[in-house]
Amino acid sequence: MKWYFIDESITDGERRQGPYSIDEIREFVNQGKITETTLVWHSGEEDWKPWSAYKEEFSAPDDADLAREELLENTIKALEEVMKKEQFARYRYAGFFTRAAAYIVDNLILGFICGGILFILSATGVVDFPALQEALNSLANSASTTEAVSKLPSIRGVSLFMGILNVIQALYFIIFHAIYSATPGKMLVHIHVETREGAKIGWGGATARYLCSILTQMTLFFYGLGYLIVCIDPRRRALHDWIARTSVVFNEEARISKAPRSESNDESKEN
Repeated sequence: MKWYFIDESITDGERRQGPYSIDEIREFVNQGKITETTLVWHSGEEDWKPWSAYKEEFSAPDDADLAREELLENTIKALEEVMKKEQFARYRYAGFFTRAAAYIVDNLILGFICGGILFILSATGVVDFPALQEALNSLANSASTTEAVSKLPSIRGVSLFMGILNVIQALYFIIFHAIYSATPGKMLVHIHVETREGAKIGWGGATARYLCSILTQMTLFFYGLGYLIVCIDPRRRALHDWIARTSVVFNEEARISKAPRSESNDESKEN
């Protein structure tokens, strides 16, 4: 609401002053610039009226009014806090085993894809498959895993295959998370990835989360601590979720289906 008043102290030129807010008008009243006889007008009114006509309605609030306003604000804040806590309590974050199941499904899919690529590279002679198979057998029977693994890159085509595998894995997780917010494995168990604020992560978020997941994979050498923190974190976040500021949650329809029934619904069914 915009306010105007007639400044009677001005004898030459435009005497109409404004627009002002009601708080500014009150300040002018306190300063004595606006008196009870000063003509004022605000948007929505047809004619100018003396300030005395608005004095009771728009005068500065007294201590009682301020106390009521403060009580109202505190009550609203308290209700908002309660609503946030209830929303957090109802919000179902995906736990360790659910996420592990999705991860296994995704890796099975990637395994089939990479297996097909390895077959093509072996059939075309790009990869020395007999030598690779022999190296893998020796890896399984070798006491020194590090020494056996170090021999793999020397096999023809293995470095190329590993590079292709890494690219496919990156594209798989980034594209599915950016477009659908979930990989096929996550879709199967009805979970998805979103930002800490509950928004879609998009291409930038999906890329950042995948790069952070590489760091989490490295913690497998330390008993998989980057994954195990899911078990103790209230929001069930892994290390890469902490860094990328994301969460893995159940889909809305899944949360609704898993929500406890209300007593009224139970009574209606009994009736």
